Amino acid sequence: MARSRRNSDWYDGGHEMSYERPDAQVMAELEQLVRNATEELTGWRRRCHRAETELQELKARSGPAVGPDLGTSRARVAELEAENVVLRERLEAVRERVTALASRLAFLERGLEETV
Repeated sequence: MARSRRNSDWYDGGHEMSYERPDAQVMAELEQLVRNATEELTGWRRRCHRAETELQELKARSGPAVGPDLGTSRARVAELEAENVVLRERLEAVRERVTALASRLAFLERGLEETV
């Protein structure tokens, strides 16, 4: 009895043949890209939570920053905002890559369906 073409092995006229989906490589790339984006997002969330906690502790201890701490705080805010811009650009690049891979995968799946 012949197995589905979606399986990795299938039977054809007395010969067992190996079948690799044409979209397997694209799927692997997409999965890795999503894993990487998820790891980065987790790191960003952790950093954001830590910064918010530190800010709340600072406010609870001394109220708003004044004097020399104000200059340091402003410099740190500027540094973090610049870093945020870079991270947003990286995130947008990842989104574009995921969209391109999804389009490529859809194209391959349509081609596969047409040959079946």
